[in-house]
Amino acid sequence: MAKAFFRLQKFLRRAQFLLFFLTAAYLMAGSLLLLQRSRLVIQQGSRGTSANQALPVLDVMTGVGIGVDTRTVQNPRPSPRLLVGMDMLQESALDQRHSPRWLMSRNSELRQLRRRWFHRFINEQEPAQTKRSKVMEHTAENKGTYIGCFSDDSRERTLKGAVFYDLRKMTVSHCQEACAERAYTYAGLEYGAECYCGNKLPTTASKPEECNSECKGEKGSICGGVNRLSVYRVEDLRAGAKQRRNVIYRGCFRAPANLTDTFPASLIQPNLTVEMCSEFCSKKEFPLAVIRGTECYCGYPTKRFTLHDEAEGPRCHRLHNAGARYNGTFRLSLKNTRCTDRKFLTTKSKVFVALSSFPGAGNTWARHLIEHATGYYTGSYYFDGTLYNKGFKGEKDHWRSRRTICVKTHESGKTEIEMFDSAILLIRNPYKSLMAEFNRKYAGHLGYATDRNWKSKEWPDFVNSYASWWASHVLDWLKYGKRLLVIHYEDLKQSLIPKLKEMVEFLNMTVTEDRLLCVENNRDGNFKRSGAKQKDFEPFTQEMKDLINRYILTVDEALRRRNFTGLPREYVPR
Repeated sequence: MAKAFFRLQKFLRRAQFLLFFLTAAYLMAGSLLLLQRSRLVIQQGSRGTSANQALPVLDVMTGVGIGVDTRTVQNPRPSPRLLVGMDMLQESALDQRHSPRWLMSRNSELRQLRRRWFHRFINEQEPAQTKRSKVMEHTAENKGTYIGCFSDDSRERTLKGAVFYDLRKMTVSHCQEACAERAYTYAGLEYGAECYCGNKLPTTASKPEECNSECKGEKGSICGGVNRLSVYRVEDLRAGAKQRRNVIYRGCFRAPANLTDTFPASLIQPNLTVEMCSEFCSKKEFPLAVIRGTECYCGYPTKRFTLHDEAEGPRCHRLHNAGARYNGTFRLSLKNTRCTDRKFLTTKSKVFVALSSFPGAGNTWARHLIEHATGYYTGSYYFDGTLYNKGFKGEKDHWRSRRTICVKTHESGKTEIEMFDSAILLIRNPYKSLMAEFNRKYAGHLGYATDRNWKSKEWPDFVNSYASWWASHVLDWLKYGKRLLVIHYEDLKQSLIPKLKEMVEFLNMTVTEDRLLCVENNRDGNFKRSGAKQKDFEPFTQEMKDLINRYILTVDEALRRRNFTGLPREYVPR
């Protein structure tokens, strides 16, 4: 009996030691994996922001090249304070947060992190000579011709005609195609994820090994480096046809008194054609081509040539006469680059300003206008990878950093509103807003919901819930907002420069007239839907219209009580 007890005691001691060893090994392995994950995330965010501002990015969005921040979700929950229908929105947002798709995306994130750790470990073991040979092999596979590695100054870029970002899927071919579509000659890649287009080569060449950042979407390919551009000459057989197709006739305008002082570049050519003049101005990277007889002029809209006073009638038929007082003006596909450079505030803003609107009310467009007018980035209460990839760098900055000129928000409710010192309240026709948000929800920023979506039960439920949110959003901001500037989307669209001036002055900024004209020339931005597809589309039933019209009248009355201009007449009746 004693012998059996002794054997049992010996076995339990061994099992206890084995259990202790396995537990310690498990904890150590988990700690190492967590530390490695943290290191990868910090490295991913440290380039654009400081270490304490870098936020983890989840690989959950498809097709946009970037994930969703843990701060919030794409569809913020409305505050159910004044009107009915808000509880449904809260439940749907919570269900989305804890849905199986969300759990699957989290598992996908962990798998991606393991893959990145493995490939990073392998790449660190390869000699630099092997990496350079990979670069040379890859450049031969692309359509364009590799020019070389050049230094890039973020304050005065040479390739600044168009800018694209993609933190997950940037490749050399993707950048070349984007630049070719816009008729640019050169494509430059930087930091592994940034693409720049232009028609002039950078002046300062760098050593080939300084372009050492791997493309985010293609292993073994080099996409520039830190302040270094990998530059390619774009070669596309269809480039000439695209260039001609992107020339838009702006109209006939009175010629300025001194043409040579007004326009920086000119060409005199017998038998001058629109193609000749537009190609000449495109190579010079000017957004306007002006033709008068055999004379071609290139430039920008300025106070001397505002494009506001268009001429009509027989005077415009004498454009090809030398010395004519009127000229034909064409807008090219190139951006007016005088107002595209933006940056973060050098010192923290003392006034915390919100750019508040209901979803689908044009907040992204207003941000585009404000950024180009002031030269400073706007922030966001949320994180949208699609917007970041299109140049809204404030998306990745923490919304309370105060490094941005204002912060986008769709929130309502006393607590959320009182966080801000002042706000620009952007209001749009609820009929248009509801359709725009429904399209975005089911087809992204530029797409359209399908007929099946509109005819499903989701559309009536959406209207019943979101129509009340449209009203409660405005009413809450009128009630709790400390200092408000109310801007109607329709007024901004119709009178861009006067309304933009109001917004800029409200932000305590001063801008020149030429900069505002530049913004007007680039007014559409990257997120303008084509209205042709749904021009005559009417998805609202009479019951829906009665509901929305009641909310419109309530909001109109509240605005007038606060001594603001009431809603535009086109809102009601419908």
